[in-house]
Amino acid sequence: MNPAAAAWFAARTWQNPQWTVQELVAAKAGRTVSVVLPALDEEQTVGDVVRTVRPLLGTLVDEIVVMDSGSTDRTAAVAAGAGARVVRREDVVPDLEPLPGKGEVLWRSLAATSGDLVVFLDADLVEPDPAFVPALLGPLLTEDVHLVKGFYRRPLRLETEDYGTGGGRVTELLARPLLNAVRPELSGLVQPLGGEYAATREFLESVPFAAGYAVEIALLLDAHSMHGLDGIAQVNLGVRKHRNRNLLQLGVMASQILGAVLRRCDLEGPTELTQFVQVGGEWIPDTARFAVADRPAMRSVVRRS
Repeated sequence: MNPAAAAWFAARTWQNPQWTVQELVAAKAGRTVSVVLPALDEEQTVGDVVRTVRPLLGTLVDEIVVMDSGSTDRTAAVAAGAGARVVRREDVVPDLEPLPGKGEVLWRSLAATSGDLVVFLDADLVEPDPAFVPALLGPLLTEDVHLVKGFYRRPLRLETEDYGTGGGRVTELLARPLLNAVRPELSGLVQPLGGEYAATREFLESVPFAAGYAVEIALLLDAHSMHGLDGIAQVNLGVRKHRNRNLLQLGVMASQILGAVLRRCDLEGPTELTQFVQVGGEWIPDTARFAVADRPAMRSVVRRS
């Protein structure tokens, strides 16, 4: 491992987080916490994720917001019934037409929430652990850091009891080799693309947000550029189970991630990906186009509004 990464891993990795809720509430010292779940057609899982956070509301957590990214199922109703405030992406920063993708809805969540610290949890988690939020907040409340990434073991298939390490295919095949090449100091991150993480609003509102699935790696790179390795930490969240995507979907995800990294290296990134599907015995090209432009730092947008 890169020497700087090895030193960081030893100092900024919590393998067995032990903070109690009571300790963290005392450490808040007047700061507020928002928990945000980006959601698109997640009626089967979003309620359970909200319910794991709901007991913390009023003590460690000050608001729970589900950002609906255009769901056509009962995601909004289920989330509200579980105790979250539901915000449609169109209702914040309404003068800008929404772009598709996760990065867009996370960016807009900053205008819909007020916490000094923001915790992001994916809405497709299966059997979410109530300890996720306290663990992610631990370093933010007790150390001088701006971004805390969760790491975990990721089973590849939910319908079996095979809880191996087959999940995180884009991480192992693209993100980890890419970070090792362009930012070797970040090679100590176990899950650089993980959707469970927390950060200070000060940091989040001061950086652009990448479109789509590139948002996590872009925030990691920007936190490193702005605050250095010591401004980043990671905590062990145990096991993370969620819906896995097929290889065609992962190809588009990987292209967005590659584009975000290249842009932060002042290089041109891809704007489309051609894959091939078999239809009636013939192989047909299938081209996906995706947004590459970052949304500007929310701080500048808020000032203009």
